[in-house]
Amino acid sequence: MSSPLLYNYSMKFCHAVFNKQNCAAWLFILPAVLGTLIFIIIPVICSFGLSFVKWDLLNPVEFVGFDNYLEIFNEALFYKIFINTIVFAVSTSIFGVIIPLILAAVLNDKIRGSEFFKTAYFLPFITPMVVIGIVWQWIFDPNIGMLNNFLHLHINWLYDTNFAMPALIIVSVWKLIGYNMIIFLSSLSAINQNIFEAAKVDGANPVQIFFNVLIPLLSPSIFFVIIITAISSFQIFDLIYLMTQGGPFDSTNVMVYAIYKNAFEYFNVGKASAIAYVLFVIILILTLIQWNLRKKLIYLEE
Repeated sequence: MSSPLLYNYSMKFCHAVFNKQNCAAWLFILPAVLGTLIFIIIPVICSFGLSFVKWDLLNPVEFVGFDNYLEIFNEALFYKIFINTIVFAVSTSIFGVIIPLILAAVLNDKIRGSEFFKTAYFLPFITPMVVIGIVWQWIFDPNIGMLNNFLHLHINWLYDTNFAMPALIIVSVWKLIGYNMIIFLSSLSAINQNIFEAAKVDGANPVQIFFNVLIPLLSPSIFFVIIITAISSFQIFDLIYLMTQGGPFDSTNVMVYAIYKNAFEYFNVGKASAIAYVLFVIILILTLIQWNLRKKLIYLEE
């Protein structure tokens, strides 16, 4: 390529990249780009490297290859933690989608006080998890808790291996209801309400309208909510940390909490990083499966 031609191409490239509009755009997105680079991309790369070493934050780093991964898969505790994570994520995803969907269908009919109910259901989502953990610990208290007094029972909710995980699922679903319900209500507002009126004129009852009209029309939103709810449920940490610390007897220990304990209590950074990448692979596989099933799950998806 001749020098004049190369010069012309270079000048065009510089003019395209460094014109005023591009400079302004880069200036506005620079904080987000730097934040993503410093706090997400670089830590992800470093943690992947740390998963192949043994390091206690004090002594020199020792390369051990796949020993951390082999240690994880040879532990019986890991499989218990994995099952706990699956149970929590699946249960939260099911109830965290079905309940908000039903509530959205009810509130979409413009019942009296619907605005109050929308606000009331959304408040838990914006409430700090620390506050929620403290309040629900009091509710589940076996001696003075409101739940046992209401049910006239004596259940050690957070101290019994049979009830601790269901208790955490209840709290997690309760917190998610408002956010998922708002997503469904937003999608419902974009649907022509004459469709529901036409179904009523044709003689469809509310249950038939719900299953045969509302769910197919909301299937894209339902698919989206299922994915984000499942991903957030697999990454649960704060609720476990605040209410049970993984107990009793690891019955509520999940993978993210195991990462925390290995890294900051046992100071086994390499094993914690390995667990993090096992969790990443699990979430990736489940998301890809859900994405590949979207044509069957979403109405009129091409």
